[in-house]
Amino acid sequence: QVQLVQSGGGVVQAGGSLRLSCAASGPTFSGYALGWFRQAPGKVRELVAGMTRSGGSTYHKDSVKGRFTISRDNAKKTIYLQMNSLKVEDTGIYYCAAGHTLKAKVVAGEMDNMDVWGKGTLVTVSS
Repeated sequence: QVQLVQSGGGVVQAGGSLRLSCAASGPTFSGYALGWFRQAPGKVRELVAGMTRSGGSTYHKDSVKGRFTISRDNAKKTIYLQMNSLKVEDTGIYYCAAGHTLKAKVVAGEMDNMDVWGKGTLVTVSS
């Protein structure tokens, strides 16, 4: 089973950029759909962005469209979340996750049953 190790995150001023990375181990990385989730203080964890196994289709939450981009490099077994024009409300703990989610669910933003999770990384956006 794949394991996920996250890096990136930190403190950034509003309007700034950060890139989160999530490196996977294991031979079956390319067989997983991937997602980035966020848990803001006092809120439920939510899906921010998702990508199908092939990388051909993605989902981005409305509030991050045009600012965040999910990508994957199967050769490096790594997924990324590029975050630009960050806002204070983007603050939270970000988790990467992998699962056997069908394409239709990924595109609809319905990635409810992920199999593997990273440990999370804190992103703090200051005003």
